[in-house]
Amino acid sequence: MRQSLRRFFGGGAGEKEKVHDKHEGYGYNRDTDAAAQEGEAQHVRGRTGERIMNLKIVFYYMGWVLNIEAVLMLLPCVISVIYGDGILKYFLSPMVLCLIIGWFTTHKKPKDTVFYAREGFLVVSLTWVMLSFFGALPFWLSGQIPSLTDALFETISGFTTTGASILNDVEALSPSLLMWRSFTHWVGGMGILVFMLAILPLAGGGYNMHLMRAESPGPSVGKMTPKLRTTAKILYIIYLVMTIVQVILLLAGGMPFFDALTTSFGTAGTGGFGIKNSSIAYYDSYYLQGVITVFMILFGVNFNVYYLQ
Repeated sequence: MRQSLRRFFGGGAGEKEKVHDKHEGYGYNRDTDAAAQEGEAQHVRGRTGERIMNLKIVFYYMGWVLNIEAVLMLLPCVISVIYGDGILKYFLSPMVLCLIIGWFTTHKKPKDTVFYAREGFLVVSLTWVMLSFFGALPFWLSGQIPSLTDALFETISGFTTTGASILNDVEALSPSLLMWRSFTHWVGGMGILVFMLAILPLAGGGYNMHLMRAESPGPSVGKMTPKLRTTAKILYIIYLVMTIVQVILLLAGGMPFFDALTTSFGTAGTGGFGIKNSSIAYYDSYYLQGVITVFMILFGVNFNVYYLQ
């Protein structure tokens, strides 16, 4: 009797269906588990009944992005120490800044982890802005790219794997900055958010799919495995193994290790950042050109093909 009255006055199952329909536009999945549905039901709503964007979980994700970027900067720091190029301090400053901001936004996980397409698009947009800004600081602070605008252009080109450059003499850059420049291609080639999904247990409950959809350039996203986190791990394992194989093959062709690593990073991202003014022509080797060409094609293929094989 109570259930009948609730349906009559707009409650019960009818209200639940209305909630489902309301979120269809935000990429809502009807098969989301019970925990996610319960979290949605408890989510704060405005007077109009529309769902309010969950900014706390957005800031939480952004904090982890900054933490990861700080860790990624360890690679050029190691290169700076090995080569003694004096750029170490210009990497440490952005690293500390990223870690401080990241700690304040991630030391306490939000109770409400509801995460839909709107939050996903906002996280992806802010991620590329923040990654590029903090990633450009070493170039600018070191004075090797005096203009902040030019430093941003170079870094954005790296993370988005565009490959365009404002540098007339790329060899003038210090080894650590050359490594960071090429490494932005490798990081951007797969996507920092995919990497974050692979290593961190974040929202869960099926919500991570909204982040993957927002990060992917295609109209639809498929999962190799039932769990999205497992799919992200598989993608990065394939990506890492292919990179290592290319480095080994380039070393076999006589290319120095530093050059092989930076060239492989540029190939994996399919952006083509090089460390020589004449690019690959500098090495005057058909073997090296062939290896790079083949791997540029292999990295451009959808990784689902490799997994399904």
